Amino acid sequence: MALVRAVALASFLLTGSAALAADPMPPLPDAVAAPGEIPVLSVHAEGVQVYECKPVTDGKLAWSFREPVATLIADGRTVGRHYAGPNWEHVDGSAVTARTAGTAPGATPADIPWLKLEVISHRGNGLLSSVATVQRINTSGGELNGACDKVGALKGAAYSADYVFVRRD
Repeated sequence: MALVRAVALASFLLTGSAALAADPMPPLPDAVAAPGEIPVLSVHAEGVQVYECKPVTDGKLAWSFREPVATLIADGRTVGRHYAGPNWEHVDGSAVTARTAGTAPGATPADIPWLKLEVISHRGNGLLSSVATVQRINTSGGELNGACDKVGALKGAAYSADYVFVRRD
């Protein structure tokens, strides 16, 4: 289902056609929806969620999310990168930083949540210059749980997701 939604969205964004009218995408969860906003770019991300071993309140050690490191892909080509901040950079020189505004669970406990992120800063001029919201959907993997045994140790959990960059009308 998630793949169908991603393919349909990508087709719509790339062709600008109304092909979705005959087979509409299921709606996104309210927490990550951006009603009234217009898609600017949809990309697929492949990368890792990096975790660091840290003490938790009960004195035990646990993995704590540190940062994402991912490649952004469109039409089979690398078009940007995603990293701590969180930041997204497009090859045209435009970039955005955002903060979480909403969350919905991934499809399984191993999948990081879907997110709605509010853009808080823009850099450069290009495709991402008008973006107001970033949606992370169709996540797969990325969760890392369990104890660790050395403070400061790093470990990555492979993930993939689709990021949809939208602007206000």
